[in-house]
Amino acid sequence: MAEYKLEVSTGDQPFAEAFTLDCCHCIYVTIIGTEGKSKRTNLDNTIAGKEWSYTVKTSLHLGQLLLVKLEKDNPFKKRKDDDPWFCSKIVVTTPEDDVILFPCYRWIYDRQQVELRGGKAMKAFEDVHPLLTDHRKTELKCHNDLYQWGTWSIGQRLPHIASFKDSSEIPDEACFSRAFELAFEKRMTNVELKLRGIFTTEQWNIEAMKKVFWLRETPMSHLSEYVSVHWMEDDFYGFQFLNGINPNMIQRCLELPHNFPVTEEMVKPFFDSCSSLQREMKKGNILLCDYKGLVGLSTKVDNGEVLPLTPGLCLFYMIHDKLMPIAIQLTQQPSEQNPIFLPSDPECDWLLAKLFVKHADTIYHQFVYHVLNTHFLAEAFAVATLRSFPVIHPLYKLLIPHFRYTFQINVVARQLLLAPGGPMFGTSLTPDGIGEFMGRAHSETTYSSLCLPENIRARGLESVPNFYYRDDGLKLWNIINSFVKAIVDHYYPSDSDVCRDSELQDWINEIFTHAFLGNESSGIPAAFHTVEEVTRFITMLIFNVSCQHAAVHLGQFEYGCWVPNSPLLLRKAPPTMKGQSSMKTFFETLPTVGQSVPFLAWVIAKKYEDSLFQIPLGFYPDEHFDEPAPMQMIKEFQAEHNSKQSSPSSLFQIPLGFYPDEHFDEPAPKQMIKEFQAELSFLSEAIEERNEDLVVPYNYLNPTEIENSITF
Repeated sequence: MAEYKLEVSTGDQPFAEAFTLDCCHCIYVTIIGTEGKSKRTNLDNTIAGKEWSYTVKTSLHLGQLLLVKLEKDNPFKKRKDDDPWFCSKIVVTTPEDDVILFPCYRWIYDRQQVELRGGKAMKAFEDVHPLLTDHRKTELKCHNDLYQWGTWSIGQRLPHIASFKDSSEIPDEACFSRAFELAFEKRMTNVELKLRGIFTTEQWNIEAMKKVFWLRETPMSHLSEYVSVHWMEDDFYGFQFLNGINPNMIQRCLELPHNFPVTEEMVKPFFDSCSSLQREMKKGNILLCDYKGLVGLSTKVDNGEVLPLTPGLCLFYMIHDKLMPIAIQLTQQPSEQNPIFLPSDPECDWLLAKLFVKHADTIYHQFVYHVLNTHFLAEAFAVATLRSFPVIHPLYKLLIPHFRYTFQINVVARQLLLAPGGPMFGTSLTPDGIGEFMGRAHSETTYSSLCLPENIRARGLESVPNFYYRDDGLKLWNIINSFVKAIVDHYYPSDSDVCRDSELQDWINEIFTHAFLGNESSGIPAAFHTVEEVTRFITMLIFNVSCQHAAVHLGQFEYGCWVPNSPLLLRKAPPTMKGQSSMKTFFETLPTVGQSVPFLAWVIAKKYEDSLFQIPLGFYPDEHFDEPAPMQMIKEFQAEHNSKQSSPSSLFQIPLGFYPDEHFDEPAPKQMIKEFQAELSFLSEAIEERNEDLVVPYNYLNPTEIENSITF
């Protein structure tokens, strides 16, 4: 007689349909080993949302455990998809007191059998038992049937996506909760109605724009107010190209482009008396944004007029640690009708020129650096991972937490945000223009541009002062790289292990083929040959689906709700002569209230959802205490509470470095995760300490604010 102790966890899924198993609901378990299997045993006291223990007795020892088979049945129900049961994990203790983790993390339906692999992470060439090799092949075939490649109708030169057309097609384990989806849609509708209800004019003015912010108080609300006060100032304008929501365009300018004929006489007043443009370029103090990728794109017609989109150039000067715009040309070809605007020009001319640059920058930010380079690439990475790796593979265990909710949010985005009439279609571009623009950008995307250290070097920004995105991003890159290196080195002791892993080779080939369309000039590998190559690629992947997404996503409320600061659409053509503009011209150029509200509602609704259901214990977002003593006590309480939590609990957000779903069973990777978390915690403390001294704090790459995956 042998006894196997089972600890069954049904998880704590928010808003899941919990039920008590009784005579009508049965869960059966069978333990399978190398020497036999147990009887099909009814677990007759399971309660959803709880953890409990059970003992399975067998007439003989089962040998090395291979699989745990779960079955659910309700003979009184005709529909097999009613009352699913969620199982997070089963931990089996053998007669020899070996403890083996069998991760599940999925819903199980009536008359469904699920076989769980447990124990040490295994690569394909390490599986030798015929039952396990067959199980591995069967699992991958099932995943390849479930997760198939598709394309987005708006553009054929974009990364391939999952074939799901609707959220209902996504497997349950890859979905976010139905409650979140319903709550979000309701909240966004409510916000849009409120936005429309507070405006009495179809054209923006300063007072109307200020009304947007009453809808939501956030920890960064003071930044929203700062934007509304300082948006016209040149130093704050320049600051945003380094530390706003799009720090991706700016680069060193060592030589002026041939089509940007800025002269010494034009910019001499902005330099010290003994300096010049050439000297400042040699010093590295001149920077440039060039929006040439917008040339020739089709734009919409509004009231019989073709909407403008200016592929301009903007020159910046770093002086006294401040980045100042000093010259703007609004289209690529210089001419008398395309003057170079300067800070010394009439105020409204200069303000309009900056507005058109911001419009171009917003288009790049949303469609290239946000949607394309984070959301769509993350989806392609996720499809490849699920098609190539079984759940027992070490890289599946490492990567799967970084794809939580990615399919669902992208499907919802394509249905609501990116669909005709959706918030992102409130842009100057036509659907064809969007597809062409994103296709151009993707064809030019390179491996090195997705690797932050190489990206920063290529743009010549290593020594630019007060560049917090770079500073925090490089530290995060190094922390992630150290963690990934430790995991990869543990499971791939040599380069030959990399070459032997057929599933790993299939994975990177799928990414090369479907995410980067087989573009060899991108530098993306089609195969791996060394451990170092694997480490670099996985570091890039994790950084982009967590940190880079946070950098381009989190600040949209603070920087994007002030309409002139991030306009997706402009109505009037750019000025072709100086001295002909006024503030009336400026506000007539902005989108109307009706054109702005859908995108504003989307951004504000997200801020509502961040705290819609939960304020964690120890956090007091509403400030009631004014004295230092109780405020310090609250900080100490938070620190003590956090130190006792192995993982933060949130309905919607899991911060970078936390893995509440247990996939690894060995002590080594578990210890690596703890060290990863500790490094992130140290960085978070350093960022918060630095931010205390900044007038405009940069908190978007604070590890406590970064999610493990793209969930919005």
